Formats: sequence, C-alpha cells, structure tokens
Amino acid sequence: MATRSDPGAHAPAEQLLPGVTAHPHARAVLTPALPPQGRPSHAYLFHGPSGTGKRSVARAFAAALLTDGAPDADAARERVARGAHPDLTWVRPSGAAEMLVGDVEEPVVAAATRTPFESTRRVFVIEAAHTLNDQAANRLLKTLEEPPSFAHLLLLSDRREDILPTIASRCLHVRFDPLPSEVIAERLLADAAAFPRKAGRPLGQDELARARACARLSLGDARQAAKLASAEGCALRAAAEGYVRSALARASSERRWTELLERARAAGARAGDEVAERLDRELELTPARERRRLEREALDVRRRAERRARAGALEQALRLVELWLRDLLCLAEGARELVHNLDRLAELEQDAASCPGPRARAGIGLAQDTRLRLALNVSEELALEALAFRLQALAP
Repeated sequence: MATRSDPGAHAPAEQLLPGVTAHPHARAVLTPALPPQGRPSHAYLFHGPSGTGKRSVARAFAAALLTDGAPDADAARERVARGAHPDLTWVRPSGAAEMLVGDVEEPVVAAATRTPFESTRRVFVIEAAHTLNDQAANRLLKTLEEPPSFAHLLLLSDRREDILPTIASRCLHVRFDPLPSEVIAERLLADAAAFPRKAGRPLGQDELARARACARLSLGDARQAAKLASAEGCALRAAAEGYVRSALARASSERRWTELLERARAAGARAGDEVAERLDRELELTPARERRRLEREALDVRRRAERRARAGALEQALRLVELWLRDLLCLAEGARELVHNLDRLAELEQDAASCPGPRARAGIGLAQDTRLRLALNVSEELALEALAFRLQALAP
C-alpha cells in the first residue's frame, strides 16, 4: 500500500502515465494495473511504431511500480527518470542487428532471481525485443515462464510480428497505434531545431509542406519523421530521390547509388562516434581492474553500432524510393490526395509523365525486394546498382 508520502497514490492515469491518453488500448490495459490497487502482470509486450511513446510510457509505468510504498516517492521517481534506480534494468541490443544472449543473461535472467535492492519489485525493460536471437530468446523464455513474484518484464517492439510466438504468448499485449500524420507534423513544426524561426516571422509554405511530407513519409513513426526533417534526413531524402529519378530517366552513367552509400556510411560513422564518446565516459567511472576488458570490447561495440546505423540508413533510403514510386502510382491513378512527398509535387508530376502506373507498381516490388535482400547481408553496392538497372529496364 502506498504511503502518505507518495503524491501519485491517487493521481489520475494521465499524470502517472503521460502520453497514454493518445493510445486507448494501452490506457485500458495499464491503468487498472497501476498500484496501489492494481495487480500488474509479470510481463508486458508494448508494440507499435517507434516514436509513438512506448519508451516514455514504459518508463512511467516502471516508475509507478517502483515507487509503490517508497518512503520518498518523488526521489525514487526522479531516479527512474534518470535511469539510476537500482531496481530498474534497461536493456538495449548490443549486436549489429540482433540482441545477443549476453544482453539478457546476467542483466535479466540472473538478476531476476535476486530480490529487489530497495523497492518491493524489480522492473526489466527490454527494447527491440523483436531482435532477440534464438539463444537469447530461449534464455529469456525460462524467466517469462516462471517469473519471481517481484519481477516485471516490459518488452518493447516496433515489429510484433517478428517476435517468437513463445515469447509473445507469455506477455500481456499493449498496443500503441501509429500517430496521425497531422499530429506528427504539428510536433515537427514546434521543434525549433528542425524548423527555426526568426522573431515575428511565421513559417513559410515550403516549410509547412516539408513538415507535412516528413510526417507522411514516416508512416506514423514520429522518431523517423524527426530524422527526416533534420539536415541529415534532408540529405538522405535528396540522395534517394536523385537515385530513383536517375534510374527512371535511364541515366545509368550517373551512378547515383554511390551517394546513397556515402550517406549510409556517414550515418554509421556518426553512430560510431556517439558510442565511442559514451564508452569513454563509462571508462572514466570503471574500476581499473575492469577497464582493460571494457577497452577490448569497446571496438566491437562501436563496429556493431556503425553497422546498425548504416543498415538503418540504407533501409530508410529504399523505403523513400518505394514511396516515391508509390506517389507516382497515386498520380497515375488520380489519387493526388494520397501523395507522401507533398513538397516535391512538381518533380513527381514530371516523372509521372514517363512512368505510367504499371511501371511504378513494378518498381515498388523491385524496391521492396532489394530492401529485403539487404537484410540478408548481400553486397550493398551491387544490390543498389542492380535495382537501378532493373528500374531502367521497366521503361518502354
């Protein structure tokens, strides 16, 4: 039972779980489980597109669980927000494309057998649960099947369909719906970093169109929309557009796929630098006896982060290619209101004149096939070059 010192004991769900009101299913599942009256499940699967608030709601839900009965609930809640609460474990994949058994073996499986440090519960949040490899999933399955009474696992996933059925069946599902493009666009326009303003000057029509385009191109993923609106995202959009337009115009000599590869490598390098900086900070606080081991592992961690970011940038670039071709198909079918690239209508109409519906439809299939092939570790350059020539071959 919560003590009088807990100001959240009788707070409304909107205050305890900010952001949950936008997701009716999540609110219906999580609100009745809130302490002190609620009885939370041992495992939840938060699923839905990234950027919809799964992480922030998971952290807020973890805070509600860990502050139940705490003598100083405000202090405990603040430590959860900083990730410094001893009974909260937050796990992210360390592999280039998957979560390894080492990511869950000690931090989750072993730790779940130990009683809480100061709370009455322990909470484990596992991001990107769909990336669990078979070995890691099997190790986690034992904990999900026979969890201690004080342990609660929150699995987060952007792709529920990729989670092993044995894992998914042992969790209570919490759905986070894609955000409407209008909501995402409003958030982008409110971001002064993405759309800076001079005092007293409203945003122009070009900026409004770009925000709406990024929102639509994100397919309900608010985090992806923010990336597309950034300087790097604009450059990636331009590279993807140049690539597909060059292929449709049969300008094979331009080799526009090299620009896409350069953008992807740059994204990987930035991610690697960010990881290196974080590891350097951690090393400063690491005891000398453990520092050498971490230094040896740091290089592998950085390389995996670079590969992950590079692969993610290429996947996004190919999605942009697909959506450009889809927009051409929409124009060919007279469905102009469904176009995603709202800020590039003139260029789309120019391409639509030489790209009828059947060609655009076939091109979408080729782009999707290439994106799936890249996930199988084929040569990135050869895959992009082959796609360019296949798109050219569709021309009458």
